[in-house]
Amino acid sequence: MSIGSIFKGLVATALLSSGAMAAENAQYKIVTASKSGTYIQIGRDLAKFIAEPAGIDLEVMESKGSAENVQRMRFEPGVKLALVQSDVYQAFLDEAKAGNAEAGNIIRPLRLILPLYDEEIYFVARADSPLNAIHEIKDKKIAVGALGSGTALTSRTLYQLMFGQPISAANAQYMSNEDALIKLTVDKSIDVAVIVAGQPAKLFADMKPEARNYIKILKLDEAAPESARAKKTYFPATIRADNYANWLTADVPTLTVKAYLVTYEYGLQSTVGYLGRFADSLCANFDKLQAQGHPKWKQVRLAMPALGQGWRYYGPMEKRLRACMGNQGGAETAAAAAPRPARAKACTEQEVVLGLCRP
Repeated sequence: MSIGSIFKGLVATALLSSGAMAAENAQYKIVTASKSGTYIQIGRDLAKFIAEPAGIDLEVMESKGSAENVQRMRFEPGVKLALVQSDVYQAFLDEAKAGNAEAGNIIRPLRLILPLYDEEIYFVARADSPLNAIHEIKDKKIAVGALGSGTALTSRTLYQLMFGQPISAANAQYMSNEDALIKLTVDKSIDVAVIVAGQPAKLFADMKPEARNYIKILKLDEAAPESARAKKTYFPATIRADNYANWLTADVPTLTVKAYLVTYEYGLQSTVGYLGRFADSLCANFDKLQAQGHPKWKQVRLAMPALGQGWRYYGPMEKRLRACMGNQGGAETAAAAAPRPARAKACTEQEVVLGLCRP
């Protein structure tokens, strides 16, 4: 066999190998929240309707929520996408601006892909509780969400806004949504459980009519000065009875927080390429999300509004998405594995909630 024939054979083999590799799907992960929440259903929709057509096998991962998601987006191998609440993202930016080096190391390379929808905030009390409005929770024992969850940050931020002081360590109870409802109704060791989830939330939608004998949702009183202070950061909304027809008999006014789809400032060409394909697929299949996905997708718009200071879109995906809207590795691995700086000072409670510090 001539050298030329051998060379041609090697080239053909290399091309076939390259083609086989190109045909393989990328293996990515998205971090969401608990199995009873809305985020995990949104993640599953993205995996089915968007990632799969883009040649991405997207593993949908449970988590404690937004604060943990920011950490895992930054440091966990394979995590390329995350769902994050707007107030949690802002809290990391605020910590970084205040001089927290670890917060800056975590948040500065993160990038937004798209604003999604508003998540309703449920303030749940026992059915026989004298509490009826959100602004009445001052000095009560409150399940604020699990450490590392967006709910915990939201609970603390709202309390601070409404009452001008942080919730006391004695009254703040950190636990999952499911444990909170047990503590509320069975142990009766807490007075209120705060739960953040886009409606219809599986946790509440699965409840039977008897639930109204055990729990109720506190209302937002628009006339209360505490409500006015809360609305400086959060927005009024309505929990609709028809989403929980088994046990909720009337609409309940409440507050919301925005959810975002987030990624990292990736530079490795293969990752940039796959995320670009994800953006193209999001444009091409957005109608499927709205028609066949979680009802919250009907509230999402393919739009990229102006962002506040410190917030940035991911350039390669932004370019693809803006074009669509108009018509209708090595370095990254090292960055993702960047060590966390050591700290010498005591933890603040917000740093603990955000996972920036462990007492």
